[in-house]
Amino acid sequence: MINPISDLIDSASAATRMDAVDALRAFFVFASCTILSVSLSQSLRSRFVPYGARATSTGESKPTPNPISSPSKSSGGSAVTRPLDYLAALKVPHGYFTQFYIASVLSSLFWAVQLLSRGAAFQAVATRIRPERLQDVMSLNQILLCWALMLVQGIRRLVECLALSKPSSSQMWFGHWLVGIAFYVAVSVAIWIEGTGTLLAHEYTLDHIKITNVPSLRTFLCLPLFLFASGLQHDCHYYLFSLKKYTVPAHPLFSRVVCPHYTAECAIYLSLALLAAPSGEWVNKTLLSALAFVAINLGVTAGTSRKWYAQKFGEESVRGKWNMIPVVY
Repeated sequence: MINPISDLIDSASAATRMDAVDALRAFFVFASCTILSVSLSQSLRSRFVPYGARATSTGESKPTPNPISSPSKSSGGSAVTRPLDYLAALKVPHGYFTQFYIASVLSSLFWAVQLLSRGAAFQAVATRIRPERLQDVMSLNQILLCWALMLVQGIRRLVECLALSKPSSSQMWFGHWLVGIAFYVAVSVAIWIEGTGTLLAHEYTLDHIKITNVPSLRTFLCLPLFLFASGLQHDCHYYLFSLKKYTVPAHPLFSRVVCPHYTAECAIYLSLALLAAPSGEWVNKTLLSALAFVAINLGVTAGTSRKWYAQKFGEESVRGKWNMIPVVY
């Protein structure tokens, strides 16, 4: 199974002149640009962006009839819009969000085994990184810390999805589901890929895992940011779950920001990008590109949420509030 995948990676690398690090960054950037492009077109945005409760009505367009149940020309639409309607009708249950975090946890555990054993999947990635990228790299402590934090994040969100979700008939476009799965699989690699040189330098075992070193200033500052943002996000999710019905949130965190749980998500990935900065760097560029995807994806959704709140509860419900990032957006 690994050989065909390796051959495919080699062919793609030769055609694009990118190594594994470049390819991973390119995925995050391409996904970000695609989401941004879709959000700028009202026709595409109304079809593919809203999901869950927001999909019931956003004020941008009338609900589109299911083209699968009425595919004839008499159902209306041009030669351009009909294919879009068909594509937009391909949906999965909103509860599939849980699968994002199942993929995240399983990917983290998979790569832990691969890194410790120098397995075939690790070798397939490591041998496709340019030699100069193996010089200034993450330390072993950084790799272990960031891997552990990513695992904690995945487990927490999985538990929240299982414990803080209510039965719902809401749906999301299957593209959201595919991109979400791809993101969490990719970020489980991004969390360690800039430390490949360190991992190749020695054979590591569980005996090397020690928590006795004095934390660096970077860890001292950024680890609390991760923990604080995680706590805020959990508090937001628990509060939203506790609401008996959809209403304007009265929690203090929602007083000035429409989606503070999205703000917390961005802070979580910012802390990881800083914690994983290779030697001589301020930030891990691969995780920074993942942060860009998170910010753009959630920023688009926050804008949709604002419109939904304004239409359902009146403009006063969102007046004076930032969508996601105070002072910025």
